[in-house]
Amino acid sequence: MNENSNILLTSSEIASIWTSYLNNSMSIQILRYFQHNVEDIAIKQIIELALDISTNHLEKLTNLFQSENIPIPNGFTESDVNIQAGRLYTDPFMLTYLNHMSKAGMLGYSGFLSMTARKDVRTIFKKALHHTVDLFEDSSEVLLEKGMFIRSPYIDYPKETDYVDSKSYLSGLNPFSTKRPLNTVELSHLHMNIQNNLIGAKLSTSFGQSSPRKEVQQLMIQGKDISEKHTKIFTSTLIDNDTQSPISADVSITNSTDQVFSDRLIIFHQGFLTAAGTGNYAAAAAASQRSDLIVNYERLSLEIAQYAKDIAYLMIKNEWLEQPPGTMDKDRLIKEKKQL
Repeated sequence: MNENSNILLTSSEIASIWTSYLNNSMSIQILRYFQHNVEDIAIKQIIELALDISTNHLEKLTNLFQSENIPIPNGFTESDVNIQAGRLYTDPFMLTYLNHMSKAGMLGYSGFLSMTARKDVRTIFKKALHHTVDLFEDSSEVLLEKGMFIRSPYIDYPKETDYVDSKSYLSGLNPFSTKRPLNTVELSHLHMNIQNNLIGAKLSTSFGQSSPRKEVQQLMIQGKDISEKHTKIFTSTLIDNDTQSPISADVSITNSTDQVFSDRLIIFHQGFLTAAGTGNYAAAAAASQRSDLIVNYERLSLEIAQYAKDIAYLMIKNEWLEQPPGTMDKDRLIKEKKQL
């Protein structure tokens, strides 16, 4: 007898499997296109590993939806990608993208796992997390072997432990006072957000040049501009600290304008990136101790939030925004109830 047969899924568990289904159905279509166009054998193996992980995970989620008699989300299908379209991405970018998305996947699955109580659902997300860790490991190894892994800045090793002995350690907004040097925690978040925005800018460019729809093109240009602006702000902070953040060579997208992905998939992916960016900035603000860094993350988060709203409006306008499962409006239920 199934030990979970009498245990209903909680709202958190439904939200987790629903979100994970959409994300993986999107990833599968992107990976199918990568698989069809990749030339490097080592990178192709990483793409096929990622495709197997997403396909197997989606199958488990589908079985779970069916066993619980919950409607399966529409998600994304083969109709959302044209794998025969011209080559839009270079092999190095495909590998960098997979490594980047594996980081997002590790954060996502660990979050889903932490909100899950039922054993079978925990098992699904635990296995997905382990497989995504393997994907991160393997993609990182290939990046290192090819000299493409972008490391965060190096610093001199500390000689002793120390404690903060002045409130000035937290300051940074006064333009007439000298800012203290960045610490390693602050450096790591600045570096990570620079790399994330560089990838975001390139994806926005590729989506914009391959979409036939004007409103989507304009939204992608807006996303590219935001990513480039944020990259400059974070980079200038490092330069002011006499620190240079390593940046890879610009070998990311081709000049192809063939439509590869459906506009619905493009906009959904852009929404996924903005959500991840908001989370990254919140984590960076919480971890940073210099006040100017915190203010930067907070004000830039507002810009991302407005962009996310623009994305949502466009999805609603075109009926692309799939609605998550929700609770019943009890007031409406009472009002619509037939009177005796």
